[in-house]
Amino acid sequence: MKSFKPETLRFDGKDTFKIKDVDTKIDDLYTDDADYENQLRQQASEIEKLQTKLYADKRYGVLTVFQAMDAAGKDGTIQHVFTGTNPLGLQIHSFKRPTEQELDHDWLWRSWRDLPPRGVIGVFNRSYYEEVLVVKVHPEILLNQRLPVDRTDNQDKIWKHRYEAICDFEKHLYRNGFPVIKFFLHVSKKEQAERLIARIEEPDKNWKFDEQDVKERGFWKEYMDAFEEAINETATSNSPWYVVPADDKKNMRLIVGRILINELSKLPIGEPEVDEARAKELQKLIKVIQDQ
Repeated sequence: MKSFKPETLRFDGKDTFKIKDVDTKIDDLYTDDADYENQLRQQASEIEKLQTKLYADKRYGVLTVFQAMDAAGKDGTIQHVFTGTNPLGLQIHSFKRPTEQELDHDWLWRSWRDLPPRGVIGVFNRSYYEEVLVVKVHPEILLNQRLPVDRTDNQDKIWKHRYEAICDFEKHLYRNGFPVIKFFLHVSKKEQAERLIARIEEPDKNWKFDEQDVKERGFWKEYMDAFEEAINETATSNSPWYVVPADDKKNMRLIVGRILINELSKLPIGEPEVDEARAKELQKLIKVIQDQ
């Protein structure tokens, strides 16, 4: 297993994040396909053990957020990284366009609704960050959000207030035992083009293709600017962003897995302890079970 330091991809607000200075590809952490599969299995096993401790401890919950451009590999990364994790301790939610019910509430409501409970790792495939990404790139969406008229006059103020709300939201979660780990899967425009074309040319991938992805690709620079600003405005020491090179999917999955293991290992959780009195009661139940 090649060495890798998660902190090299970590942004916590101390330094200015510039998206053009961050690589979309780094040296591979695996030597061949067999090595990749072996590392992936080892990571999945370690994540499962940490999740079991989290679930037994019942003091902490963890929220992981995955943001990226289309075709960056969010779905596959989530699937592979959490393979083997007990479903009891894993909660995955994918955010689509807001429903009519969701539009009847404030923009953070649906995120509050789908937060994980204590003992569970929550996974947001896209998230409340869409409100300062896609909505910022397409501000006309604001017209359908039923905001008070006097709130939409100054768009710069809207984004400023949303960044503040996100920081307050994540700070509140952290203070109550729910750290937030945020991943930006950083894919290059060239690699995205190849993946979108593959979805067209390969019949078994046609179901993944959405014409809207091509339209959104036309706003590439606007999205890069939005990601850069969002990360700079919301990266904190307690809720950091990890900008993960995404041009190699296998490498990306190993990187995300290692970061997750590193962050989960920081939590002050251990094996559940049984006091002496409880241990004696459990021993008595063995005979009850045997006599039944």
